[in-house]
Amino acid sequence: MSSDKEVVGCARRVPRLVIRTSGTPKTPRDGDVHVGSIWNDAPCPVLVVDADGDVIGSNEGARRLFAHAEEVGEGLTAGGLPHWLARAHHRPHPAAAPQEAVSGTVAGRTFAAHPSRIENGDVVWWLVEDTDLRRAEQELRHERERAALLADVSGALLSSLNLERCAEVTARMAADHLADAAVVVAPAQGRRHALTYAQGGGGITRTVASIDPRTVPGLAEALQGFPPVPARWIDPDDIPDWSVPPGFAGPIGSVIVTPLPGHGVPAGVLILLRASTHRAFTDGEEVFARLFAARAGAALSAARLYAEQASITTTLLRELLPPRLERVHGVEYAGVYRTSQDHERVGGDFYDVHPGADASRETFVVLGDVAGKGLEAAVLTGKIRSVLHALLPLSGDHQQVLVLLNDALMNSHHTRFATLVLASVRRSAGQVLLRLTSAGHLPPLIVRADGRVEEAATGGTLVGALPDVRTRSVDVVLAPGETCLLYTDGITEARGGPLGDDFYGEERLREALRECARMPAEAVVERVQMLAAQWLGGGRHDDMATLAITNPAGGVDGFAVADDREGREPCRREP
Repeated sequence: MSSDKEVVGCARRVPRLVIRTSGTPKTPRDGDVHVGSIWNDAPCPVLVVDADGDVIGSNEGARRLFAHAEEVGEGLTAGGLPHWLARAHHRPHPAAAPQEAVSGTVAGRTFAAHPSRIENGDVVWWLVEDTDLRRAEQELRHERERAALLADVSGALLSSLNLERCAEVTARMAADHLADAAVVVAPAQGRRHALTYAQGGGGITRTVASIDPRTVPGLAEALQGFPPVPARWIDPDDIPDWSVPPGFAGPIGSVIVTPLPGHGVPAGVLILLRASTHRAFTDGEEVFARLFAARAGAALSAARLYAEQASITTTLLRELLPPRLERVHGVEYAGVYRTSQDHERVGGDFYDVHPGADASRETFVVLGDVAGKGLEAAVLTGKIRSVLHALLPLSGDHQQVLVLLNDALMNSHHTRFATLVLASVRRSAGQVLLRLTSAGHLPPLIVRADGRVEEAATGGTLVGALPDVRTRSVDVVLAPGETCLLYTDGITEARGGPLGDDFYGEERLREALRECARMPAEAVVERVQMLAAQWLGGGRHDDMATLAITNPAGGVDGFAVADDREGREPCRREP
């Protein structure tokens, strides 16, 4: 008795295949095709394998394929099957269940083998080639891995604007993912270059050395931003010792030298090294190394730019920040400055103390408030402070100093004005003698030793707004334990309180100062600033500056000074 089985082909265009296994041939039905012609017309190699794993039939495509496999020396089983296909053929499986497809290589090409079981136990294997598909999938995986690596590189590098840290991250990630070792060569500083070494899975080494870039092919050009030379042009035997990380194991087999492009100027050069025991860099790896270098160069350039700007900012701030105040010629000075924005360090308020050459010379003190806030106001304060510093030889004449400063501001491109209060300070016979002049500024407050608070009767016009400056000066005497407080309107106009919309005001300031009698200068300014900050709460505010001039209550240099209130002179005005 005969039995028939339809075998599904490897493509839609394969007709229905009928394999007769025993008995008398059955009358063909419409669509049945002779076995031999089916195999020869199949678009893929076809094998018929019996239960013992022997090939008992094949088409022309399979014969050519396996003949080539034998030519290239690929091992086959005694039955003529590749080993991966023989293992799949002998794998136990339920008779009623379809056998699963398997994959493997034949003659350097990959195939998916689809089985069709025949009733007598033989199996027809249809070998569908998927070499290009697998190659495309592999390339896609590689590209995804490279894209993920570049994303990781960007994230790691941009997480820090520290130049040394960026160089270390660049060298480490390059050594871990691109090569066996990496060297980052920074642009020259004079005749020296900063070098950052890394090995895969190892530590980071940094050094600064005098090197000759011409000793590495393409390095001198890369440092100037020229395109890299191909790796095949570089002889590893010509690489100098300084370009190899300390302790690098094994001779060098392949080298890549690629620039680290920056913003307008090169950010350095990346050297990748691979040991001779590993394969050489491929063209694809060279291209990817350039992509890596582009990301790293952008981050290094940003870090370098930030470092330069930070250095410039530090230099400028050194001149713009208020000075540190202390005791000068037996007189205490203390100041506190708070900008309108907590994240800023400079603004429109300022103060300076210029000590006299000796105790017999007057110390020149200035506190001012420039219209506006932020950096623009700070620039003008810097100019005013520079002009006043140049006018120190004339500091004994407040009117002349203010006139000359006003002329300088009127001839400037700045359109802002400023208010100031000047003080000339001298100690004599246990007392502190002050000459105070206000130019449109709030008058200073005098805190007497008994807690009384007086307002210095000085006034005048602001500077930088009108052609003429008119002022009125006043002399003040401070007995031991008394303080003269200079302050800006950021204190009195601090808006807050229970309802959040009230000014701190002069009355509250005077009340606070009554409790500051006989306090050190630093304690006075700290208390005023603390009370103003508490009044503000979390509200917005203007720049706030306070400066205290105090005659110490305990005397000078450890000697007590008598508190002679009866002999104290009152404030008197200059005509």
